Amino acid sequence: MRLEGNHESDLNDRIEFAYWILAVGDGMIGNSVDGIGKVPIPDDVLISDCEDPISAIVNRTYPDFYSHCNDVTYLQKRAILAPTLDMVESIKEHMVSLNQSEGTTFFSSDTICLSEETFTGLEQVHTPKFLNTIKCSGIPNHAITLKVGVPVMLLRNIDQSSGLCNGTRLIITRIGNWVIEAKVLSGQTIGQKVFIPRMSLTPSDLRIPFKFQRRQFSIVVSFSMTINKSQGQSLSYVGLYLKKAVFTHGQLYVALSRVTRRQGLKILTYDDEGEVSKEATNVVFKEVYRNLSVD
Repeated sequence: MRLEGNHESDLNDRIEFAYWILAVGDGMIGNSVDGIGKVPIPDDVLISDCEDPISAIVNRTYPDFYSHCNDVTYLQKRAILAPTLDMVESIKEHMVSLNQSEGTTFFSSDTICLSEETFTGLEQVHTPKFLNTIKCSGIPNHAITLKVGVPVMLLRNIDQSSGLCNGTRLIITRIGNWVIEAKVLSGQTIGQKVFIPRMSLTPSDLRIPFKFQRRQFSIVVSFSMTINKSQGQSLSYVGLYLKKAVFTHGQLYVALSRVTRRQGLKILTYDDEGEVSKEATNVVFKEVYRNLSVD
C-alpha cells in the first residue's frame, strides 16, 4: 500500500520490490533454521563500505544535513531504524550534535510508587539517583537534550482529537521551561502547532520488578527509532542500522515495509563477528501462518 502511492518509480520496479518485501515477511528468502535465516541484501540498497557505521548510515539517510536541518519537509520524510534502544540512542546523540543551535537539557523527577500493600522500604533502596539511571521502552530518559528544529516523537496519547497520539512525530519550534511548542509532522494534522507539557509516566516494562513514576516531557528525539516503535510510519527515506541483528518474528519485514520507495532504502548490516555483511538476519516462525483461515 505504501509503494502504490509512489509514482516516481517504474510500476514493474515497485511490483518487484513489493514482492521482495512480502517474501522477506513470509520467510521465503534464504534457508532458515528454527525460524532464523539469512536474507541477501540487494546491492542497490546495501551500504558495504564504511569506517564509521553511524556516520555512514546518517550520511545516506540524511545527506547534506547541515543545509536542511531546519527544513520540515526534509526531516518529515526520513528516519533511521534499529532493533535496540542503545543503537537508537547512539544515533540520536550523533544527530543532535550536528544541529548547531543552542540546546536545553531537561531532567525528570523520579519517585518510587508505594502503597500500603507494597511498602517494603523500597524508597530507601531505590533512591532517586538510581531511578534516574533507568532507561526502558515507553518512557523518556531522565535527561533529554532538546533543540529548536529537532524532530521528536510522542510516547503517550495526549489529545487524540488534535492528533497528539503515541507515535506522532513533531518538530520543535520553541522551548520553554514548562512547555514545548512543536509542529506536527505526521497524521491528519500536519503543520498544526501544538504544546507539549510534562507528564507523569509509569513504565510497563515487566523486567522492572517494581513500579516507579517519572515526570518528564513524554517525547523522544526521533532522528532514529526502534523498529517496533516505527510501526504505522510511512517514510520516503529509511536507513536500517543492523549493528545487532533483529530478534523477534517479523521485525525485518516491519522495518523494510516502512519505506515508500526502493530508492529511499539503505541498509547497513553486520555479521556475528562484527564485520559488514551482505546478509541480514530474518526471524520468521512459519508456524504463525499455518492453519489460518479467512472468513
